[in-house]
Amino acid sequence: MSGDEPFYVQHSPFEHETMAPPPAQPPAYDIAFVVRAEERIMWPIEAKVLETPGAVAAYERDVRQEFLTCRYGPFSEEGAMVGYLLTGLAVDALTAIEKSLGCALNTVPAFASRPHRASSHKRTVPIGKSYPINFRCHHLILEFPGLTRSKK
Repeated sequence: MSGDEPFYVQHSPFEHETMAPPPAQPPAYDIAFVVRAEERIMWPIEAKVLETPGAVAAYERDVRQEFLTCRYGPFSEEGAMVGYLLTGLAVDALTAIEKSLGCALNTVPAFASRPHRASSHKRTVPIGKSYPINFRCHHLILEFPGLTRSKK
């Protein structure tokens, strides 16, 4: 990055807009691209470890309960989920996510050669808020072939 981008990257930034009343902690993204001109606007990225291609329950929960309720990324029309797949194939994980979410995961033409898809959603916007209703969620699955896990 040159430093002239209209955004900066931040690890674990807090989302103060959707924080529950004290003593609650605000939600924190794994990573976010924060718009320099308006730091309330963040393009959030959440990551989940997927033990197998079908183990997508926590992944689906974040999409539905965080992004689609506007708790995450309330001012953004897009966000991303990254899945760290420990065993199996990325294409199988994407198929499981598509089935779990009940919507199409479409190839992103600019990234057609990698396991990157996007889904389109209508969010539930809280009453009295003017957050964007349309939301595009990017899905990127990273495979870790040959990874061995120690038994506890």
